[in-house]
Amino acid sequence: MDRELAIATELAEWASERIRRPRATEEVRQKASPADIVTDTDEAVESHVRAVLAREFPQYGIEGEEYGVHEGTPGAPHWVIDPVDGTTNYAHGIGWCSFSLGLATERGEPLLGVVADPWRREIFSAVKGGGARLDGRPIHAAAHDTLTGHAFLTEWAAHAHWPGMDDLLRELSARHCTVRVMGSTALSLVQVAAGRAVAAAIGEFHPVDALPPLLIATEAGAVAVPELPAYDTPLLLVAPEAAREATALWEKTVLSRGE
Repeated sequence: MDRELAIATELAEWASERIRRPRATEEVRQKASPADIVTDTDEAVESHVRAVLAREFPQYGIEGEEYGVHEGTPGAPHWVIDPVDGTTNYAHGIGWCSFSLGLATERGEPLLGVVADPWRREIFSAVKGGGARLDGRPIHAAAHDTLTGHAFLTEWAAHAHWPGMDDLLRELSARHCTVRVMGSTALSLVQVAAGRAVAAAIGEFHPVDALPPLLIATEAGAVAVPELPAYDTPLLLVAPEAAREATALWEKTVLSRGE
């Protein structure tokens, strides 16, 4: 994975610079709904990344947020790309978005993950079995043994609350756990890896923006519930010592909705 990680990191650095570039004009277009938009930068970043990956790893598949799936050689890994995760923030000049790139097996198991924060000039990375890093330095999930008094990050499903989210927020409030909805799935989830948030959760798992931070967080010691979610299902990431409390709360408020 050394070569894959090196190229993924180079692409993250390039994408961060491209996202930070001053925008004289930026066309914003609606996709599926008014809350689902794409910009010129989304398309330019994904186009460049796909071209580099196709050249360097022609046998690998590619799945991207903007340009869909390119099938690779049967049995080969595939890349997952979200060129600008947090497009709404980006389009409105809010400095909280990210570039997300991962590599997964044919069965969807994460092998490599890179998440770049262009505005803080940070790059999170992990290779399966190799630990997690921030700008090359090892990082670890927080040692907190409770949710109380700490930050819990989550995201809406585009513009909407997801099933169980309101119940979860009420329970967290009762525990004096401060919730933040920041606007970028990858960047929110990866904060658990850095020890900045005790936990983070999403209602719909999509590999293009959630698989890379899932690997980074678990390589940093965080607990994932479940270990590998199915597409469009909920995911909780939590610091290990707070996992028992958080998992019980997750089962009570979110997982019980599926029973």
